[in-house]
Amino acid sequence: MPTSIDRVFGVHAEALQLRARRGELIASNLANADTPNYKARDLDFRHALDNAQSATAMKSTHASHINHANAGGATSTLYRVPGQSSLDGNTVDTQLETTKFSENAVRYQTTLRFLNGKISGLMKAIKGE
Repeated sequence: MPTSIDRVFGVHAEALQLRARRGELIASNLANADTPNYKARDLDFRHALDNAQSATAMKSTHASHINHANAGGATSTLYRVPGQSSLDGNTVDTQLETTKFSENAVRYQTTLRFLNGKISGLMKAIKGE
């Protein structure tokens, strides 16, 4: 019975892409911490992952159907609600952003290690070790 590569990696391949996107958003927030009127952005990781999972589960049966990969808006960004308002309109809290960035980096590395373990296991199976 052939195994689909999507089933082997499961949710982790999509999670890695979403974590990378979230890291870019948080890094952008930190880079613009002193920019007047800059609004901090983030994505709801759980919601985005659920959307990505449901999009990959759908199969189109006709060429004119809606492209499900873009239908869910899996990586739609949200604006972070500031804990304390700033006089210049900037909503970036550098301590919060640094914490979120570190947390996301650790989770990214964890997902990457899991995928590396899966790939290593597949390589051993192919080689017959």
